[in-house]
Order: sequence, then structure tokens, then C-alpha cells
Amino acid sequence: MSVPATTSATDPPRPSQPGTLRARLDRLVREVGKFGVVGGASFLVDTALYNVLLDPLGPFWGKVGSTIVSATLAFVGNRWWTWRHRQRSALHREYGLYFAFNVVGLLIGLACLWLSHNALGSVWPGVFHTRLADNVSAQLVGTAFGTLFRFWAYRRFVFPHSATGPETASHG
Repeated sequence: MSVPATTSATDPPRPSQPGTLRARLDRLVREVGKFGVVGGASFLVDTALYNVLLDPLGPFWGKVGSTIVSATLAFVGNRWWTWRHRQRSALHREYGLYFAFNVVGLLIGLACLWLSHNALGSVWPGVFHTRLADNVSAQLVGTAFGTLFRFWAYRRFVFPHSATGPETASHG
């Protein structure tokens, strides 16, 4: 006769099974954290380059140039670190989708910049035609909204969950 095993408060927690809600949540938290680190580094590059390009190119073309460079940096970090545990497809397919979703993210940022610089700037040019206003609208507000969209799109379409088997949660 065997005695059923019981757990006590001092027992170490059991590892999550791959398909459980807890395991999925753990993976999501790790992905959000890694995406945040990659995004933070890319944001610093984007902001620095945007400010370098702001005077010679203006706010809109400066944002386009800084986004192209920082998005390429983010692609490298996300492909080989954030979602390295996901099934791979062709590099050109992943980068093509990544680039397309970054265009949408850029348009979100440019819409915020346009709203601030042009729409609000036509009413209060002394406030909204400044370097500070352009940075707040493009780099903070636009990036925040664009980042929410990009995380969803990258996770769903660029680096999708494998439909053929469970993901491994062992990659840190």
C-alpha cells in the first residue's frame, strides 16, 4: 500500500507543465521583459539619432531615419534573444514582416508627431513647434503606442508560436 505524496509549504514548487496557464504566463512575462530590454536599447539609439537628424532633416524625416536604424537593431535583438525559442522561418520572411509592422509602428509615431507639431502647433506654435514637443510626441507618446502594436504583431505574425509542438521554456 502506497501513501499518496503530499506537498508542504517548504517543498520547492513543481515546474510548470508546458501547456498550463502558469507556463504560458511565465513565457509571456519573460518575452515582455526581453522585448523591453531590446526596446529600451533601441529607444536610446532612436532618440539619440532622432535628435542628431532633427535639425538637418526636420522632425518627420528625422524620425523616419532614426526608426530605420533602431528597428534594424531591435530586429537582431528580438530574433536572436527575445523569441529565439520560437520556430524559425526564412530570415527574409521574418525581416519583411518585421519591416512592414515597423512601418505601421512608424506611422503611429508620425501620427502623434503630426497631431502635436501640425494640429496643435497651428494653435500654439510657441509650445508645439519646439524640440521638446517634437521629442515628447514622437519619442514618448508615439513610441508607447507603436510599441504596444509592435509587440502584439511580432509575437503573433513575425515570431509565431509553433503549431507543431509545445514551446520550450528552458531558454532564458
